[in-house]
Amino acid sequence: MDRQRQCESRPNLSEVNVVVVVDDSTASNGRIPDLHALSTDSASLPNANEQMSRWSTLVLAYRTLGVVFGGLVTSPLYVYPSMPLKSPTKEDYLGIYSIMFWTLTLIGVVKYASIAIKADDQGEGGTFALYSLLCRHVNIGILSSKRVSSNSCLSHSMHEGTEKKSRLGIFFESSIVARRVLLFVAILGMCMLIGDGILTPAISVLSAMDGLRAQFDSVSKSLVEALSAVVLIVLFLLQKFGTSRVSFLFSPIMAAWTLSTPLVGIYSIIHHYPSIFKAISPHYIFHFFQRNGKEGWLLLGGTVLCITGSEAMFADLGHFNQRSIQIAFLFTIYPSLVLTYAGQTAYLIKNPNDHDDGFYKFIPTAVYWPIFIIATSAAVVASQSLISATFSIIKQSVVLDYFPRVKVVHTSNSKEGEVYSPEVNYILMILCVAVILIFGDGKDIGNAFGVVVSLVMLITTILLTLVMIIIWKTPPVLVALYFSVFFVMEGVYVSAVCTKIYEGGWIPFAISFIFAVIMFGWFYGRQRKLEYEVTHKITLKRLGELLSNPGVQRVTGLCFFYTKIQDGLTPILKHYIKNMKSLHEVTIFTTLRYLLVSKVAPHERIIIRKLGLKGVYGCVIQYGYADSLNLEGDDFVSQVTNSLQMHLQGCSDGLTYDPVEIQEEISYLEHAKQAGVVHVRGKTRFHVGKNCGWFDRIMLAFYEVMHNNCRSALPALGVPLQQRLEVGMLYEA
Repeated sequence: MDRQRQCESRPNLSEVNVVVVVDDSTASNGRIPDLHALSTDSASLPNANEQMSRWSTLVLAYRTLGVVFGGLVTSPLYVYPSMPLKSPTKEDYLGIYSIMFWTLTLIGVVKYASIAIKADDQGEGGTFALYSLLCRHVNIGILSSKRVSSNSCLSHSMHEGTEKKSRLGIFFESSIVARRVLLFVAILGMCMLIGDGILTPAISVLSAMDGLRAQFDSVSKSLVEALSAVVLIVLFLLQKFGTSRVSFLFSPIMAAWTLSTPLVGIYSIIHHYPSIFKAISPHYIFHFFQRNGKEGWLLLGGTVLCITGSEAMFADLGHFNQRSIQIAFLFTIYPSLVLTYAGQTAYLIKNPNDHDDGFYKFIPTAVYWPIFIIATSAAVVASQSLISATFSIIKQSVVLDYFPRVKVVHTSNSKEGEVYSPEVNYILMILCVAVILIFGDGKDIGNAFGVVVSLVMLITTILLTLVMIIIWKTPPVLVALYFSVFFVMEGVYVSAVCTKIYEGGWIPFAISFIFAVIMFGWFYGRQRKLEYEVTHKITLKRLGELLSNPGVQRVTGLCFFYTKIQDGLTPILKHYIKNMKSLHEVTIFTTLRYLLVSKVAPHERIIIRKLGLKGVYGCVIQYGYADSLNLEGDDFVSQVTNSLQMHLQGCSDGLTYDPVEIQEEISYLEHAKQAGVVHVRGKTRFHVGKNCGWFDRIMLAFYEVMHNNCRSALPALGVPLQQRLEVGMLYEA
């Protein structure tokens, strides 16, 4: 993985500040990457807040309705139906509403909208952004600091002599086990969002379509499940076309839902139970648990769904800004949910046995079908938001080497975040449809959803507490207050949903755990390759010594040698020269750089420099997410050689050259090109020796299995097969 953006000079805010190199050898340095820093687009640059007008902020807040809050604001569709209520009374419903109100207030308003949203990592949010933020201040990478010190420029090194480290920070730096556990927890939190991308479409669409049963007795549960599955299949099959053509409808649909449901809620409050807001008093919560005991505790597995999607406020921070998200949540989403749940509860107090269909039953007949259409549309939009977020997470993970390489296609030339992965798309589709058809009961899916929601919240609380202690240096009293309130509250929720593991709760946990193991194993393997690369890298001086050996011949031809080492050359080069006893007369060490811009300007796409040895050059090929790398092989070679000739003629290194020497070098290049072109890339594997511990043996063997079955790292440059050469090498673990 790559954290190169922290070592590069910082560009303007109007430019993208992330550079990722794509290659098969290993990562280019030892820094821990910021996964979420790849989620930036033109509307989401961190410091834009200060320059935006109030109107622009309001417009941005409006746009968040269709992207950020889809899962949260559609939760009334399935919260009450997910609760295993048995002969509930008025006091039970008042207690449940009080729990939901204070959950929305404490977790939604206080934790996410007021505290977590400020813990951004260079404008990016989410559980992994918290981990990245910690990595930039203390050395908590999963490799020891000695292994990567030669190639590291983490910001924490700049603070090392000026800031006194906390005891907790020192503990994590000294314990490799603690660092690995922390990384796995952060990855697990991110993978829970992938599980969310499976469950949100299933439960949202199924709950919305269930409205057909309320009006037509002939519509069976199986038919609703089948229709929901068809809707999801169509939705997933349309993913390859992108969402640009219909995305302008997302915010209006969600705005219609956000405004219509509280109006129905107010109507229900007036007609059924006007004094519902007395339940805001916390004493109703205590009486609820006093009366119901264990049964009340188990009901928390359903009430926690009222806050589902709140993590998006933090995770999607990179797409918008703090102010716009806060405005949208505090002035539209939060009041809408409070009024909608109040209306539902008021209706259920008068109709206590209608809880299995707690949403559609409280809709007045006169507006039933308009609300049904809006609800179904909102469920589809919420599903699309989570599917797109899952694609984005996978794409970011692949680019930053946290996930085995899969095909990622950009479906828009103007929006970096709009991506599509065929393999991931079909896996999600199969899992979503399977969840509906196998666990079609809303309660079972609700149990599964509760596991995701509660664990993500708990992981965020733990990481945010570490940020408070290690980075913010928050007074211990405030840290203890925050941790005790939210850890206890969310811990109780987790304990309740864990009892539902056998009733569907195992689904997201299993999926998330599998994804987390894959990501951790892949990252660990790449980091171990990094360790070897940094330790055994070849300097230009060493290359000169190898070439000065009389036994090494400079054979005719032009060679593109692919590498990603930034302050040296890949050790595969030494392996190649020692065994082949030769190097091409013109060798261009080529690095591919992925830039987070739409298209790279033609004059910036190929950067050439001389490396001080005859016939040896360095080349960096930069490309944006909308650039096509499917060039014909000859065209690619011509572009690079033409750029090299222009470089030689321009003497851009600032050195004085004899024009005759320059012309000779150009002729030398042309002769090599005509003699033949070869593209060389490394294909490395680990040799696990007897001295390796059990952890390395398991993780590296797992990495090799994934590495052997994933896509090639080298983009399709249209290089003819007969010009490709792979050099195998064993890295000693």
